[in-house]
Amino acid sequence: MGFKVKKTIDEINEKIKRGEAVVVTAEEMVKIVKENGPEEAAAAVDVVTTGTFAPMCSSGAFINFGHSTPAIKAYRVWLNGVPAYAGIAAVDIYIGVTEPCEEDPLNKVYPGEFRYGGGHVIQDLVAGKTVHLKATSYGTHCYPRKYLEKEVTLKDLPYALLCNPRNAYQNYNCAINLSDKTIYTYMGILRPRAQNANYATSGELSPLFKDPYLRTIGVGTRIFLGGGVGYVAWAGTQCNFKVPRTEKGVPLSPAATLMVYGDLKQMSAEWLVGVSILGYGCSLSVGIGVPIPILNEEVASFAGLSDEELFTQVVDYAHDYPNGIKRSYGTVSYAELKSGTIKVLDKEIPTVPLSSVVKARKIAEILKSWIKEKKFLLTEPQAPFPGTELYPFR
Repeated sequence: MGFKVKKTIDEINEKIKRGEAVVVTAEEMVKIVKENGPEEAAAAVDVVTTGTFAPMCSSGAFINFGHSTPAIKAYRVWLNGVPAYAGIAAVDIYIGVTEPCEEDPLNKVYPGEFRYGGGHVIQDLVAGKTVHLKATSYGTHCYPRKYLEKEVTLKDLPYALLCNPRNAYQNYNCAINLSDKTIYTYMGILRPRAQNANYATSGELSPLFKDPYLRTIGVGTRIFLGGGVGYVAWAGTQCNFKVPRTEKGVPLSPAATLMVYGDLKQMSAEWLVGVSILGYGCSLSVGIGVPIPILNEEVASFAGLSDEELFTQVVDYAHDYPNGIKRSYGTVSYAELKSGTIKVLDKEIPTVPLSSVVKARKIAEILKSWIKEKKFLLTEPQAPFPGTELYPFR
């Protein structure tokens, strides 16, 4: 490899332990690369911290709620009235964040408000609140009990693991509505005739934009997750590396995703927030931060990409998206999106972010402080994701 700057994660960790590592946020790295170039930036900087905070529907928690006397093999389970999946083992369950409360009228009264769901249960647990658990069973010789009700807190639970099958999307659509009526989507409320454009991701702060080929991220990567420490388990569902890219390697449409997990008992209600999306359903806003080790000038170049160099597609969510039609009404940069308006179909359209840049910035700063205070070391990926072998280091 023809790099002038070469570092290893072990070398960077030794610098962290000695208190000598240079750690900057993704926004700071943009300025450093712009002013000094990627080679000097790679020589000067050891770690770049990132952050994103947005609704991430493919999320949930594995919970063991403890054996009772007499014992029960749970067949159906509810937490604060929200059904959890019990087809795992006697008292093991999984609660998904998009599962609504069983009594929710859903969209029968349109648009539905979806006031409480699995994401809200998780937020209540990490906030230290009491949650009502109900379980039913058909009874067996080894598990004779058929009904159980009790109040639980996160502290009471023997085991609670946040395990999210698809988080931290690398890029996402900018959504508009070209129909003549208001529509309600997971991208929020979209007004008719393209009166607003909603977008996600935190742009130049977003984790997977800072390492577009996932050269430094893989199985076992340690991350900031929900206010605590988590890990990357595998490629997230719908992870896709075969997408159009810019000359600088940036995906122009939704691409890679991460499956992540971490101890729910370490986490915070500030960074796991239940969400009600009008007319669509429930979700959970998740805070994620990924450290990018600056191994060479190519990684530095990627980590220094600015909002002006990151792009996405404008997609109609009234007709094209629900019908699987792959059509773009324009390529726009995140600088344009963050400016408050974009120009599409010869009209100025106001933009609305679903991701919080303020919270993303705070996550990057927290992760930076953890590393500088020697509380957080980097991990060597134990395996790459399928598809990344298409893009080796040059």
